[in-house]
Amino acid sequence: MKRPVIFCDFDGTITLSDNIVAIMRHFDPPGWQPLVERIGAGEISIREGVGRLFELLPSSMKDEITQFVFGTAGIRPGFPELLEFCRESGIEFLVTSGGIDFFVYPLLAPYPIPRERIFCNASDFSGERIRIVWPHPCDDACTNDCGMCKTTVIRRYPRDDYFRILIGDSVTDFAGAQLVDLVFARSHLIRKCEELGLPYVPYETFHDVVRHLQTIVKKESV
Repeated sequence: MKRPVIFCDFDGTITLSDNIVAIMRHFDPPGWQPLVERIGAGEISIREGVGRLFELLPSSMKDEITQFVFGTAGIRPGFPELLEFCRESGIEFLVTSGGIDFFVYPLLAPYPIPRERIFCNASDFSGERIRIVWPHPCDDACTNDCGMCKTTVIRRYPRDDYFRILIGDSVTDFAGAQLVDLVFARSHLIRKCEELGLPYVPYETFHDVVRHLQTIVKKESV
């Protein structure tokens, strides 16, 4: 029997808002809106776009940005229950995030997720401007210049051995949704799944996800 593994997005999925867009909208550095539009349209890669977005902000604003994210992000209801269900059911849970370490790690600190199962981008505040670092680049099978390549992480769990589940909401989840066995989708990811003809389960809270996963576990145990 295949072992279940979940690849869960962070911004707009675990958190209630897309933190990168929220940061840009709040601090409003000149030039951020055209960059976000070009990322969404696929005119520039996620890695290039996110890197250029944070270069618009001075490193001296690190604490201010972090405090803003902590005050506004919000955790989607049912997240602790999902983690507990995964623990009880033997489901490996990975966070696959296009977000940045300086706010991803602190927001996830209250939850029992090993650091090695949190994949996100890194940051460097040593210069005048914020620099994003990319510790999880694309493998040879991906040419999307993702920054934090979710499909590379997914491919480390072979289809023959794992039942692969993706939970997401937006552009960084589009490629991964085409690889996995089950997609939980909301927002932009629903539209992309419908556009590509991919089956998906809609969700608004993680309680929805747990309810559906319970039916799968019961079927597998019969």
